[in-house]
Amino acid sequence: MTRTLEPGGLERTAATPLPRRLATIMRPELPSLATEIIEEIRRSIPEYGRPMQGPYVQALQIGVERALGHFVDQIDDPSAPRERHEDTYRRLGRFEAQEGRTLDHLQAAFRIGAQVAWRRVMRVGPTRNLSSAVMAQLADTLFAYIDELASLALKGYLDALPAEELEEHRRRLLHLLLRRPPASRRAIEELAELAEWGVPEEVTLVAVPPGSRVVRTALDQDVLADLTAPEPHLLVPGRMTADRQRMLAEALPEGRAVSGVSVPLTGTADSLRWARQALALVDAGVLDDGPVTRCEDHLVELWLMSDQALIDQIARRNLAGMAALNDGQRHRLLETLHTWLTTRGTAAEIAEELHVHPQTVRYRMRKLEGTLGDRLTDPGSRFAIEVALRAMWLRRRAGETAAPAAEAEAPAPAPERSAARSRGAGLAAFDLRAATEAGVRTR
Repeated sequence: MTRTLEPGGLERTAATPLPRRLATIMRPELPSLATEIIEEIRRSIPEYGRPMQGPYVQALQIGVERALGHFVDQIDDPSAPRERHEDTYRRLGRFEAQEGRTLDHLQAAFRIGAQVAWRRVMRVGPTRNLSSAVMAQLADTLFAYIDELASLALKGYLDALPAEELEEHRRRLLHLLLRRPPASRRAIEELAELAEWGVPEEVTLVAVPPGSRVVRTALDQDVLADLTAPEPHLLVPGRMTADRQRMLAEALPEGRAVSGVSVPLTGTADSLRWARQALALVDAGVLDDGPVTRCEDHLVELWLMSDQALIDQIARRNLAGMAALNDGQRHRLLETLHTWLTTRGTAAEIAEELHVHPQTVRYRMRKLEGTLGDRLTDPGSRFAIEVALRAMWLRRRAGETAAPAAEAEAPAPAPERSAARSRGAGLAAFDLRAATEAGVRTR
């Protein structure tokens, strides 16, 4: 879309006014120039190639003639009245909206009009001895004027849009921002103008459980939303501040939301993907429930739970030696190993953490060294073991959360939670013995 200038007259587009004699030179050209512009527009844009008595073409003809006349009037007298001129182009924009069209054809007509007018200037100027400086200044003024016409038409168009159409533009904008590969900045800005939405440098996506009741009036004016999608979501400009969290809590009085990571516009789809992944982990009991859960507070958990099959492979390759132990031994050794890896404490400190005797800790560590060998001294293997143990702890937490819910005599879960609960069951189903035995067979 063309750039927008504040209305204020042609004198604002150049450091010095254009020579008034230009008006005398240009005025005789206007009737034939208007005809030439209209013919070129009708030839180039099929929607305007209709019988001349139609209102669509009549509006175009009036617009072209008034634009040319006002342009020359402003050169002759920059203080000439503008009200009628501005109303004409706002009305053109309103007309497009009322006919159910976009502004694409009208904007194209503006560009064609400017090109045809400039070709005429290039022919006439040299014959009237206009200097190159005046010609350059005239070009700047002409194209700035076209930008102003486009701005006036856009204002009229937006004024005429019904509320539901504006909401549709906003939904389309949200879908465009989530597209992969990312849409161009120009496409985003053009649709954002129709949606009356200022384009930010950074955004935060929010995932909402299906079926949630949303108080739309509680949402901030600049929040984009698609609440009718199978997986409802919102876009919040900027970062997830405390004020924005309160806004979401008010908009979802009976539910919850998960906010993704704040990202540039090109990362919008990633932010929503992380928010939806975190929402599944909330449903599974891995992450704490609450009115608003922030992905930025759980990045490690999201990473660890992003590829469960890969974590299984890491466990099989690095904990295979544990397969020969019974369940009780495995549990005690892994608990001790996890505490050692996360605290790097002494035997006494680990014993205090586990509520056992320091000698018990030393025995278990010797057992681990014998079972896992040099994996405990190799930095890469040690890190892989810690990753696997952290993921197991998260899955165990999901299982402990899901078990009481499954046993309780309660109504069947809502449809939107059943799918997430089944994903949670998958998290809890990690069987270390099976995993490590598979690891033994592959070594």
